[in-house]
Amino acid sequence: MRATRSAAAGLTAVVVMAAGCTQSAERPASDFREADGRAAAQRWVSEEFTPSTLSRDQQLAEMEWFIKAAAPYRGMQINVVSETITTHEYESRQLAKAFTEITGIRIKHDLIQEGDVVEKLQTQIQGDQNIYDAYVNDSDLIGTHSRGDYVIPLSDYMAGEGKNVTSPTLDLDDFIGISFTTGPDKKIYQLPDQQFANLYWFRYDWFTDPEIKKQFRDAYGYDLGVPVNWAAYEDIADFFTNKVNGNGTIDGTKVYGHMDYGRKDPSLGWRFTDAWLSMAGNGDAGSPNGLPVDEWGIRVENCRPVGSSVTRGGDVNGPASVYALTKYVDWLKKYAPKEAAGMNFSESGPVPAQGHIAQQVFWYTSFTADMTKPGLPVVNSDGTPKWRIAPSPHGAYWKEGNKLGYQDAGAWTLLRNTPQDRRAAAWLYAQFVTSKTVSLKKSIAGLTFIRDSDIRSDYFAENSADYGGLIEFYGSPAREQWTPTGTNVPDYPRLAQLWWQNVATAVTGETTAQQSMDNLAKQQDDILSRLERRGGDCAPKLNPERDAQFWYDQPGAPAPKLADERGKPATLDYDELIAQWKAGN
Repeated sequence: MRATRSAAAGLTAVVVMAAGCTQSAERPASDFREADGRAAAQRWVSEEFTPSTLSRDQQLAEMEWFIKAAAPYRGMQINVVSETITTHEYESRQLAKAFTEITGIRIKHDLIQEGDVVEKLQTQIQGDQNIYDAYVNDSDLIGTHSRGDYVIPLSDYMAGEGKNVTSPTLDLDDFIGISFTTGPDKKIYQLPDQQFANLYWFRYDWFTDPEIKKQFRDAYGYDLGVPVNWAAYEDIADFFTNKVNGNGTIDGTKVYGHMDYGRKDPSLGWRFTDAWLSMAGNGDAGSPNGLPVDEWGIRVENCRPVGSSVTRGGDVNGPASVYALTKYVDWLKKYAPKEAAGMNFSESGPVPAQGHIAQQVFWYTSFTADMTKPGLPVVNSDGTPKWRIAPSPHGAYWKEGNKLGYQDAGAWTLLRNTPQDRRAAAWLYAQFVTSKTVSLKKSIAGLTFIRDSDIRSDYFAENSADYGGLIEFYGSPAREQWTPTGTNVPDYPRLAQLWWQNVATAVTGETTAQQSMDNLAKQQDDILSRLERRGGDCAPKLNPERDAQFWYDQPGAPAPKLADERGKPATLDYDELIAQWKAGN
């Protein structure tokens, strides 16, 4: 995921070096034989790495390259780290073991909380000692990484120092998120390892029930379906919470038309920085992020951030952003279970699987595997889901071409202060766990796709009904409107921690939505100002403050307040939408 713990003080802050760091050491003698590696490769390909988009011979040829390339590093133990999600659990449990048996390089793949990953990364950078030999951290940090000198751009590494340990079958064009890990200088800084989006989730069985559909049309005058906009989402939330069957119940059980979370916690920041403002209509059109104003509301000119506040041309505290926060708080209080306001991301994630939630506007597809387990109230007896996923509805300020949602991309990152031999061995492991030999099986285990060839594989074509529209979404052009945080954010850890603290006061009622966003905008500009004084390529250079009306009169973001922030509700028939996706529309 995206944000960091509140203790994170930014990659540019002074951090005290933690104890227990490791440096490159003499390699122990290794009794590994290439014949053992080939035997292991045959066993793993036959027993575990199937299905694959490669033939068995192609898989073994790819493994042969790893066996040969690993020769100088046999006997080493390499330490890598990632956050704890299903995909990385599979890597740590299965792929690390396979890599060791096939190459003779021992791997210790640690799983820790996401905030801890970033703290370790910061500590290694500032302490200039090697803690981990490679990190899987979010591509959300691309604006931070590309402005520093502590990360080795992979474009440079693969062409230079790492040329001999870069797989000829890596096939970067097959990675669907490679643009997310590319800096303003057009260099690739990270290699995607797992990706998931936040989409709209709903109970397909309820939405297609003839009696429920009739009740909705009688109440609202249009068809129940996938909401295109927030006006329709709000009506559907009201219907299921208060009106379905006259009392907000289905089969005698109280149901709710909305689910979310609101506890004062770093994950509350993710809820907003993960493109909630762009879904409302904040910022400008542009791919993968709005230009010149992105989904965080930061204006950039010639790669330099120039302001967050409306008075500097930003949109953090503009009408679209205030509207986004207002709707979030209103829906949480009116339409979600009462306990949702006291939950964080992890606690709220499993709730829809309990069977009493009708829809969720902001649902991470990383929960897909846990929502398809046999016996759940949201799974049919044949194993197919009772739910579906669809594009997120957009707010009243949204324009065609705006970003519509967020896509997380955890990606391999190499640091300059890692010893060269350890960096090379870690790079081999990073390529192994993303290789075509293993990526389809890893995609089945975690449903966090990184390769287009896996999405379009025969396996997912034959089993797409098991995943509630996830395969169709990733196979459609629609996925291009779901992107991570972009290069406009110059210090992700430091800026991200401001969000949850300001959103939380709006949830509790300590501040209005406008006051919360005004405070956030000012605090972000204060940090941008400090970064400006440090200088550097693409460093911030704040615009002078001007009257807000000057910026409202300019084209694009920030947009002035709409007279009608509701608009006309609109819905789509889900099955027609899927047909459009399958047709490539």
